[in-house]
Amino acid sequence: MRACPLGPSALWHLLLAALVLLLFTLPSFIKEPNTKPSSPAPQELTGEPRPAQRQGRKGPSGSERSRPQVRTKRQAEERGGQRDDAETRATARVLERWGDTSNVTAATTRTTSVSTAPAPAKSPPAARPWPPNATTPTRPPLKATNFKSEPRWDFEEEYSLDVGGLQTNCPDSVKVRASRSPWLGKLFLPSPLLFLDSARFSPREWARLEHFVPPFGFMELNRSLVQKVVSRFPPVPQQQLLLAGRPPGGSRCLSCAVVGNGGILNNSRMGREIDGHDYVFRLSGALLRGYERDVGTRTSFYGFTAFSLTQSLLALGARGFRHVPVGADVHYLHFLEGSRDYEWLDALLLNETLGKKTLPWFRRRPQEVFPEALRLDRYFLLHPDFLRYVKNRFLRSKTLDTARWRIYRPTTGALLLLTALHLCDKVSAYGFITQGHERFSGHYYDKTWKQLIFYVNHDFPLERKVWKQLHDEGIIWLYQRPQTTKAPSSQKPRRAANS
Repeated sequence: MRACPLGPSALWHLLLAALVLLLFTLPSFIKEPNTKPSSPAPQELTGEPRPAQRQGRKGPSGSERSRPQVRTKRQAEERGGQRDDAETRATARVLERWGDTSNVTAATTRTTSVSTAPAPAKSPPAARPWPPNATTPTRPPLKATNFKSEPRWDFEEEYSLDVGGLQTNCPDSVKVRASRSPWLGKLFLPSPLLFLDSARFSPREWARLEHFVPPFGFMELNRSLVQKVVSRFPPVPQQQLLLAGRPPGGSRCLSCAVVGNGGILNNSRMGREIDGHDYVFRLSGALLRGYERDVGTRTSFYGFTAFSLTQSLLALGARGFRHVPVGADVHYLHFLEGSRDYEWLDALLLNETLGKKTLPWFRRRPQEVFPEALRLDRYFLLHPDFLRYVKNRFLRSKTLDTARWRIYRPTTGALLLLTALHLCDKVSAYGFITQGHERFSGHYYDKTWKQLIFYVNHDFPLERKVWKQLHDEGIIWLYQRPQTTKAPSSQKPRRAANS
């Protein structure tokens, strides 16, 4: 065995040099803590805030569950509206209930309770475009089939209000009388937001209204189609259309006649009285030719749904009802009861033929029904909040507590009458269901007597009760024909489904 060439002294010096070298190089292997604050990550150009990292509770498997990220007040303002803290918490609870663990965006810019409503600008703001890359809740879409009866949300009684709008000068206005009524004073909103337009629609409005089925909201509707259609309608400059058109000065009360199609008007000779009002509201199959003595000739507002209008054209086209009422002063009130109404509007705006599956009996272009140039500033979409308010406070049927809750809605005539109640100072109703309706045919234009059909998706007895109560309290004047004739048949009204 060979001996080590280095002596003990040299070996000791070599070990000492290695130790010194190690002491000098050791700090480079130890990472110093960074005490300098880091710069926040830049925000995307869309204005969508990055979600903050929050520690969640651990689930059964030991993994952390993320919690809903609620936007701050400043972040909400960047999204185009100021969030109320209570509303934010309520919305977060609703979305968390549905399994949403992403950013909570369900809110409304102009929705508020009656007592806390902020005063909006005199003219509505310009439409805000949807951010192209905005994130949306990832929860599954709400479906009506998930509920055995109508769901009631924490924000059920919050409606969009037109606070700061025009006020009537009529001392005997509906609004004044309603405020004095022990019954109606608790229900009546003097200035609800009546119309939906491009300035009053946003992703947050969609997220809120998606909790309600049409016509009271957007549940199960195609969001891109709804946004596409509504964005085409210009902002309504003044929700109180009739007050805005009244000559300045004075306290003249604006009177309105709302004309239904009930058989009670046949041989009524109410035509001249109806035409004597400042404004006349009509709906659906408003057949006038040959019935002028009973129903009048003037039309100021025409209310309809896509279904009621096309059905009327089909049933009454051969008798002269081939298009909507026209005239320089006619306004159109479209009650959006479902997806086919938005498909109708899409075809109307594009001047295309309606899809085969939308309304199979109507294979035409919707613009053909409007023989005069269609002006969108005279075509109004009723706001889902207003229709829900009407349903909740005036016409809440017991059907909503049953498995058939999804199909219930007030009749088109009921929606029209209650719309007029919020536009006019004095309202007279003709051709609506009253006590003793069995004595009359279903419609005033029927050639032979036809029994009134009680459709299962409406509540005619409830509507009859409400009209009578409004009449008895002096809120409206209801035409009720004296009982001088007997009913042609003692049969009870048939029940059928009206889609």
